[in-house]
Amino acid sequence: MRIALGSDHGGFLLKEEIKKYLEKKGIEYKDFGTNSTDSCDYPDIALPAAQAVASGQFDRGILICGTGIGIGIAANKVPGIRAALCHDTFSARASREHNNANILTMGERVIGRGLALDIVDVWLNTEFAGGRHQRRVEKIHQIENK
Repeated sequence: MRIALGSDHGGFLLKEEIKKYLEKKGIEYKDFGTNSTDSCDYPDIALPAAQAVASGQFDRGILICGTGIGIGIAANKVPGIRAALCHDTFSARASREHNNANILTMGERVIGRGLALDIVDVWLNTEFAGGRHQRRVEKIHQIENK
């Protein structure tokens, strides 16, 4: 599995913790930035990371900002992206099983490191259930294509 990873300044410290988790698990990733806690604009990180996932260069993405909201809104503007904001493991599991989410977003200022790493673990290890959920994901694609 290949992961596109990115954050703005508000998610930088959590992104660095997630990098350690991915390295420990032997999961390949590319860091799309930012590289410090200096203020930057989340769309500048979300766009290239989301495009890399949508194009198939990466299997999934993980994006972090202060709340996880802004970076997710930006990522979801890219056709083919289903970015899901998750701050609990139940939502993380459901976003994969039911929505085939291909980008996870989280807020560093909302959740702690331990919970965030649990969410990443659940999200990465949950497969899409397909079935009736596939029909719903296809309807999302139809909306994108209008």
